[in-house]
Amino acid sequence: MRRRRFLKTGGAATLAGLLAGCASPNEGSGDSTTEPSADTTAEPTTDAGTTASGDEETTTEASSSYSVSMTPVGEVEFDSVPEDIAVYMPGYADMLVALGHGDAVASVGQKARFHSHVYDELDGVGVDESAMVDLVAEGVTRETLLDVDPDLYLVDPNWLTNVFELNGEDVDFLEERAAPFLGNTIFRRTDAWHDYDYYTLYGAFEKVAQVVREQERYEAFAAFHDDFVDRLAADVPEEGPRGALVWGGSDQPEEFSPYHLSGEGANKKAFHDLNVRDAVANSDVEALSESQRSKIDYETLLDLDPEALFVRGHEAKSRAEFEDTVLAFMQDHDTASRITAVENGDVYRGGPIYLGPIQHLFLTERFATALYPESFSGELFDRDELADIVTA
Repeated sequence: MRRRRFLKTGGAATLAGLLAGCASPNEGSGDSTTEPSADTTAEPTTDAGTTASGDEETTTEASSSYSVSMTPVGEVEFDSVPEDIAVYMPGYADMLVALGHGDAVASVGQKARFHSHVYDELDGVGVDESAMVDLVAEGVTRETLLDVDPDLYLVDPNWLTNVFELNGEDVDFLEERAAPFLGNTIFRRTDAWHDYDYYTLYGAFEKVAQVVREQERYEAFAAFHDDFVDRLAADVPEEGPRGALVWGGSDQPEEFSPYHLSGEGANKKAFHDLNVRDAVANSDVEALSESQRSKIDYETLLDLDPEALFVRGHEAKSRAEFEDTVLAFMQDHDTASRITAVENGDVYRGGPIYLGPIQHLFLTERFATALYPESFSGELFDRDELADIVTA
């Protein structure tokens, strides 16, 4: 076997693979009628994006090697920028695209949840999905991950050992035969096994920038994001609408899995940026989590009576397609039609499960123009400026 350029140098945490109940292996199964688990509440993070300190990038002065540290794996040393990177969660793939390294993405958990269509609005930005391995389609196994043959697994190893039928020995095997692991499960915060530090979306994004040596591009992207969110904040009311976030992938949904919209996790960022209040959090409804497989019907939604209803499982649809199917069905339903959000037509696609920085900008724009049409319309950020940052 050829010599690997990337070595794990220490600081690794013990895998927690057998410490808690596993989420369903259907986690990456696409926009279907079943959402296996969700992110609700969790411990807070610092402004730097993690609850821990001291995990800065370091460079060895005597050579061109450098190292990046990220919970839970610890420090990983590189002697050059990885050219082929295996990813499970598409949010990390979006980070690589944002940093100008989309061609490094060798795999994703499932292509149907990548939602790369947003790149069509950015001149010169794109990604070749045909070259990526769809891990769920191929089977998330030791053999599949070995066949990807990457320079880095940008995957939280505890995700693999708790959600799929892999164990610590499989992770060790892959590190010895293929490449090191680095990554943190950031999209939700409800997994009992995730008893280590979390990262915010931009906290993880900064770590990925260190891996591919794109700190300046990250800083430019982060400044663009900060300006965008600050401009929105000037016209977003302090108390936005009472919203309910649910999973209901059918065109004619009759029951839903509820989330805590106010919970942490990268895929909740757009709701927080727009001050959407949580209609579920202070009710008797138990939000979907790793251990709670709760379902609610329209009677429960009517009791909650949200002013805005966000339904996940429909990102492949346009707004018009969503209105012609899901919204039309609800408006014709005896009970659903009495929910305030349905009466007013304020029912929306709920956004991706796995969210990256480019996708977050487009999703936040989509929600802002839908929720606050008196304040926002059209394009809310400069596509050319963003494309220049990504392609510079």
